[in-house]
Amino acid sequence: MENETCPSTLDPIYKAAERLKNVSVRTPLSVNNNLSGIYDAQISFKREDLQRVRSYKIRGAYNKMATLSEESLAKGVVCASAGNHAQGVAFACSAMKTKGMIFMPLPTPSQKLGQVKMFGGDYVEIVLYGDTFDEAKEAALQYCDHHDGVFIHPFDDPAIIEGQATVALEILEQADQPIDYLFLPIGGGGLAAGVCSVFQKLSPNTKIIGAEPSGAASMKMAMEKGKPVHLEKINRFVDGAAVQKVGEITFNICKDVLHDVVTVDEGMICETILSLYNKDAIVVEPAGALSVSALEKYKDEIKGKNVVCIISGSNNDITRMEEIKEKALLYAGLKHYFLVRFPQRPGALKSFVIDVLGPNDDITSFEYTKKNSKEKGIAVVGIALKDQKDFQPLLSNMKKYDFFVHYLNEDSSLMNILI
Repeated sequence: MENETCPSTLDPIYKAAERLKNVSVRTPLSVNNNLSGIYDAQISFKREDLQRVRSYKIRGAYNKMATLSEESLAKGVVCASAGNHAQGVAFACSAMKTKGMIFMPLPTPSQKLGQVKMFGGDYVEIVLYGDTFDEAKEAALQYCDHHDGVFIHPFDDPAIIEGQATVALEILEQADQPIDYLFLPIGGGGLAAGVCSVFQKLSPNTKIIGAEPSGAASMKMAMEKGKPVHLEKINRFVDGAAVQKVGEITFNICKDVLHDVVTVDEGMICETILSLYNKDAIVVEPAGALSVSALEKYKDEIKGKNVVCIISGSNNDITRMEEIKEKALLYAGLKHYFLVRFPQRPGALKSFVIDVLGPNDDITSFEYTKKNSKEKGIAVVGIALKDQKDFQPLLSNMKKYDFFVHYLNEDSSLMNILI
């Protein structure tokens, strides 16, 4: 749907698109046949995971730095990021031959650290600080104050938002019919604000659905409170969207345009990551799976509709895949952990296997130490099921034959030790 006129209020976004013409990739908008069949709708992916830095963040970072004066660039730039924004800034630093100080949280996946170093080369220095993005951001701002650096905000800056908005321009240019629903991930809100700015003017009938991790739902809370609020505690698993407080600018743009903000459990996100890889050979990071994960919450509304999901990034660390698989199985009710009481006698394990386990149940982990001074010992046992309905018979048999002590899946403290 080519737009012949450029509304004056969108001029900065069209200028951003011109700056990015030879920098960012015009990523494809492609129909996903698998999900289209499942949801009885036309589901298309905007593949920002195919960007040069494997996320849309290159758009905002480069656009912001391209608007700075030579004097400002000469001072050097500073940013804080959980990963993807840092890669965008690092790429821009190398391209513009500008020094950059990049603050990242200590738990940042090593894959993202490696990518930042690769894109930035000798032009960037990485400082690991704090447990969250927000703590790293405070350290970056203090560094700016002391060294007169220029802070490149990851989301709450007009030039950043205008750069991210170019994703929306491309979507509307590539779409061959009106878009009924658009699903996108929300962290600090830069992408959401940019997309809302464009769609509000050029496709006002499209319903834009923001998706956040349930453990870091800062935009949803801001919508409920009428202003951005600081979440005291967040879950950092979806690192690309784990933000304790959305931006003031991004919130003010999103609050009247977003149709809805939904939250997604991390287990569902993990299921989506595995499904996209196994069925479509698409590798996404947890934040990149948010928009697709949110489809399930709108499965009735989107039937027969034209739907777009923005796949925001693919910077996933391969070492996280075992954890992702485990969380997906737990969410699906196919993996269970127990404390099991075993008589300290020969044949006890054989009895457990024959009397307790179903024909399709599989022991996946077993931790037990025999103590000679006791008649019975406690083991930690992990069991994988083929079907959710096999859980109740398993539990009943454990209790019937006096093996059951405690079901660990419902004990978050103990589960954190196991996973």
